[in-house]
Amino acid sequence: MNKIKNIGVLTSGGDSPGMNAAIRAVVRASIYYDIEVTGFLRGYEGLINNDFIPMDRKSVANIIQRGGTILKTARSEAFRTVEGRQTAYKNLKERNIDALVVIGGDGTFTGANIFSKEFDFPIVGLPGTIDNDLAGTDFTIGYDSAINTVIDAVDRIRDTAESHDRIFIVEVMGRDSGLIALRSGIGVGAEAILIPEANMGVEDVLHKLEHSRKDKSSKIIIVAEGDDAGGAFKVGEILQSKYPHYDTKVSVLGHIQRGGKPTCMDRVLASRLGVSAVEGLINGESGVMAGQVNREMIFTPFDHAIKHINAEQVSSTWIKLIDILSF
Repeated sequence: MNKIKNIGVLTSGGDSPGMNAAIRAVVRASIYYDIEVTGFLRGYEGLINNDFIPMDRKSVANIIQRGGTILKTARSEAFRTVEGRQTAYKNLKERNIDALVVIGGDGTFTGANIFSKEFDFPIVGLPGTIDNDLAGTDFTIGYDSAINTVIDAVDRIRDTAESHDRIFIVEVMGRDSGLIALRSGIGVGAEAILIPEANMGVEDVLHKLEHSRKDKSSKIIIVAEGDDAGGAFKVGEILQSKYPHYDTKVSVLGHIQRGGKPTCMDRVLASRLGVSAVEGLINGESGVMAGQVNREMIFTPFDHAIKHINAEQVSSTWIKLIDILSF
């Protein structure tokens, strides 16, 4: 077992609901094991600018239910440079920090992976991203909250769609991953779902509309922002041109998917992963992401976790399920 005396913690990249719960777990687990904790503000920028706050039980009180991140977050261009990372390492050593817990997604882990290898510095990552696009965990922190936000919004949109006999094309986040669109689309009973992984195209939407129940007054189409069709507005233009008699509307949910209180699932997941990260560092883990697979805590090397969406999550079984339910 390594003798870790001071752990640094930061959040980086896009915020996700549950990040505060993860910070809280890292701080409380560290204190439990008699380890000091230092929080760095605005991600890797905080490491470079030496912008930090000592953390204790009081600093993480009453934050488990809050969205966003009390440590703030940012994307750091300086950390992409050798000089920036050297400055970060120097600041860590001057503060006698022995290890880092970084909370974020693939960009965060890419930086952590490089830094860990360059300076042989212990780092464990926590998967904090609404996209659920990392291998080595069934769910990422924030994903459950994001899809529930989408479901709540689309349920409200459905009320308007039925009142006016409209087609609504709803765009959700997912530049490189369609997993928010996939699960939320199934959850709201969407007539069609467009995701970049399946490459179904607008033709599939047209087919579904032509063969859908004629007596159904409203239709919801969920589109991931990164879908090959070009996004919700492009899909709306094509549908309006093909079916001018339909009253077609477009709604882009945008950043409301990132905010709000985390669900119970995200709070519990973040708490388990935060404790696991601290225990992993104590036991010599480094250059890995802590994740939960089949309810068990595991560690996955950054190289494998980054941008390796679980193929099962967007398999033909899911596509068939969409087809059956939208028939």
